[in-house]
Amino acid sequence: MEILIKAGQLILSLSILVILHEFGHFFFARLFKTRVEKFYLFFDPWFSLFKYKKGDTEYGIGWLPLGGYVKISGMIDESMDKEQMKQPAQEWEFRSKPAWQRLLIMIGGVSVNFITAIVIYWMLLYSFGQQYIPASEAKWGFHYATQMHELGIEDGDIVVKADSVSINTPIDITHAILLDEAKTLSVRRGDSLFSVIIPADFKDRMLREKIKMLAELQIPFVVDSVIPGMNAAKAGIQKGDSIVALNGQPSGFFHQFAKLTSENRDSMVTITVVRDTARVDIPCMVNADGKVGMGNRAITSFFKVETINYSLWKALPAGISQGVEILVNYVRQLKLIFSKEGVKQIGGFGTIGSLFSPHWDWASFWNMTALLSIILAFMNILPIPALDGGHVLFLLYEIITRRKPSDKFLEYAQTVGMILLLGLLLYANGNDIFKWIFNH
Repeated sequence: MEILIKAGQLILSLSILVILHEFGHFFFARLFKTRVEKFYLFFDPWFSLFKYKKGDTEYGIGWLPLGGYVKISGMIDESMDKEQMKQPAQEWEFRSKPAWQRLLIMIGGVSVNFITAIVIYWMLLYSFGQQYIPASEAKWGFHYATQMHELGIEDGDIVVKADSVSINTPIDITHAILLDEAKTLSVRRGDSLFSVIIPADFKDRMLREKIKMLAELQIPFVVDSVIPGMNAAKAGIQKGDSIVALNGQPSGFFHQFAKLTSENRDSMVTITVVRDTARVDIPCMVNADGKVGMGNRAITSFFKVETINYSLWKALPAGISQGVEILVNYVRQLKLIFSKEGVKQIGGFGTIGSLFSPHWDWASFWNMTALLSIILAFMNILPIPALDGGHVLFLLYEIITRRKPSDKFLEYAQTVGMILLLGLLLYANGNDIFKWIFNH
């Protein structure tokens, strides 16, 4: 069911973004009285699932869910309509329009995608505000990935600085090492402060071993819900019990308990809880998924969560700032794929789908959709033939030199670009399949 929910969110999100992207091209084309022959969600080689015609434009849904397109008259695009280009240019064709109008038509898609992300962030900030847990609230410190333990950092320590930059949240540690290539960490343990040197190959190791988070808040495990019919309920665990150990091993924090149950799948274990100040040992069966069927209290019951609320108009500049920050961080992350380990992490639709929540939550869905909208905008503006950015590059060349590239050159460039994109598509999705097979 989780896979279906994630797949449903992925398809809906990409469909919305593709339609809006193509509408950006469509809007400026019609604004400059340029004929649009087709407006399609998904590609339609040989046949389409649905189509209807209104005016000069055929609207439809294709059967190949790899994007969408608008076919603009008199333009060398993925349709490779060479016969049309052999005919004399008509006033309603793309090639007959001034270069500045053609430029706006080409950047219309990425512009709408970025505006879409800003609007989503604007509405999310207005509706839910911005929540965060200050570093001062980390009363139990952070818990760390194994790789951090090897550097001498222990669970309960708090990383306060990466080089000279303050750490405000656990994810800042990951960003500091991956993106800022921090060399040292300042760590507080109790009343003492010490430095840890980050090895030169640590970043590559993170990529190779797929470490997404180096640190997270330590959260106590106080039972808030027990699922009827599952093993915890059968064993007699009650709401309000504080978990302290499993088979005698400390598990007072949620991550400790989750790790131990995962290591004891299909096994009978002894869970020690504190109930009304008394310690109680409870035998309980762990199922094949490493679960017993109980949930922790909400994080807000352990920490003071700061909330910044925005009025409708104050949320707008905050939304713009958030969109720009995410774009900048995404661009900074791109350098990682040019390393030996980074290129192995390139993924396709499976990787993108895995980023969605396993439960249908609209706030999470729209937040993910805004992120994908920014990624789609940036990837499309890259100066690669067959992408919007390739067309923009040739148009800028024309505007600067006052010389238009020949149609034959544009045809060759389009073909090369399509081959490169197809290769990247096959590699990315092949990577997903490879990782899925070996993970199983």
